[in-house]
Amino acid sequence: MELKRVNDYMARVAASEKKSFRPAGDKLKTGLDLGTAYIVLAVLDENDNPVACVKEAAGVLKDGVVVDYHGALTVVRRLKAQLEKRLERELTSCAIAMPAGTESSARTHQYIAEGAGLEVTDILDEPTAANSVYRIDNGVVVDIGGGTTGLAVLRDGRIEKIYDEPTGGTHLSLVLAGNYHISFAQAEAIKQDYGRHAEILPIVRPVIEKMATIVARNIKKEETESIYLCGGTSCLTGIEGIFEKVTGIKTIKPDDPFLVTPAGIAMNCKI
Repeated sequence: MELKRVNDYMARVAASEKKSFRPAGDKLKTGLDLGTAYIVLAVLDENDNPVACVKEAAGVLKDGVVVDYHGALTVVRRLKAQLEKRLERELTSCAIAMPAGTESSARTHQYIAEGAGLEVTDILDEPTAANSVYRIDNGVVVDIGGGTTGLAVLRDGRIEKIYDEPTGGTHLSLVLAGNYHISFAQAEAIKQDYGRHAEILPIVRPVIEKMATIVARNIKKEETESIYLCGGTSCLTGIEGIFEKVTGIKTIKPDDPFLVTPAGIAMNCKI
């Protein structure tokens, strides 16, 4: 992975949350990421340049499965309207992605997108979507979201295996809430405070080690060059070091891994 390329690209994706960029061409590609902790809509132009992005915290999914259909639909409609107002044009199509192993819920995700006025042109798994940004030929992409840890093993640019298990950022927040005797919402706020990452890392280390063990159990060390992290939970400072220690495999993450998957989903929108 060309880390500088990915960091530069993701910096522009992050900037598109506050500033809309002029697209090259007339066609727009949208990625809808229905996550356990956040719902994200990312818009790219036809050359995959970032145009605009919005996100909203929402507890409408559990382990990649929609548990509040109306709530999810309401949020997606609201985010779509925000983007259309910013861009002064209608968004008509999108791609969506699922945690590996939850493909049976794809129809529900599709209904939500369609209910918001978006035609779904592609459905893929989240680690594969992330690799649209990373462009890895050989290695393992690990997407750690709010509810699940998913991985895709790539060999010569092709997906060899995908796997997902329900352990993610929500579990870190539950551990923090119990340790500090605070609410889940307060624990989430602490987890997202980069200034407290050094403090909380020892507390949540056992959960991170479990995530790393999930990956180690499903890959062959001698056949894997590197592990590449993405997803909101991988924003935790030092998480890559724990993965590397548990798996014994070099572990890499970009400066801002949170929006990698939404951007990758958008890249797969057919226009």
